[in-house]
Amino acid sequence: MPRREPTDVSSDCDFVITRLLNAPVPLVFKVWTDPRHLSQWWGPKPFTTPLCEIDLRVGGAYRIVMRSPEGIDYPLKGFYREIVEPERLVMTMDLSDHPEEWYDQVLPNRPRGVKPALEALQTVTFEAIAGRTKLTIRTRFDSVAIRNAMVKLGMNEGWSQSLDRLEEHLVATAV
Repeated sequence: MPRREPTDVSSDCDFVITRLLNAPVPLVFKVWTDPRHLSQWWGPKPFTTPLCEIDLRVGGAYRIVMRSPEGIDYPLKGFYREIVEPERLVMTMDLSDHPEEWYDQVLPNRPRGVKPALEALQTVTFEAIAGRTKLTIRTRFDSVAIRNAMVKLGMNEGWSQSLDRLEEHLVATAV
């Protein structure tokens, strides 16, 4: 299996990206669910994550703020719907607190000042393969148009960079 599999957008409203990580499943699950770790790798380069709160239980909430190099915050929040440690996380992802300019790119025809929730459903799976972890992130959007807008804005590149940072963090954590 190659280090990176191609992004699969075959399902109409889904965005899927996978990565084979050179770390065991329990460690990958931990750095995904512990805010002290997640804040170190979440977001594309060179974004930072100044806020990361996780209440890891079914019905528990999370809140993450990514900050661009220009100082623009991109908050996201959601609730955990399913947790099967260390195999799977299912959570909502609400982007309604993103900046107005971001909405102009994703939903250019929306009424001025209206920021719909843009809630997506995200499923993250952690599969053991010979001591490594196949990580799969599937994000289901409400429509093909929103999925396509997110891909056009660089969702694949953003996740790829974030997963690069995750790999670097896993190496540093294992040392």
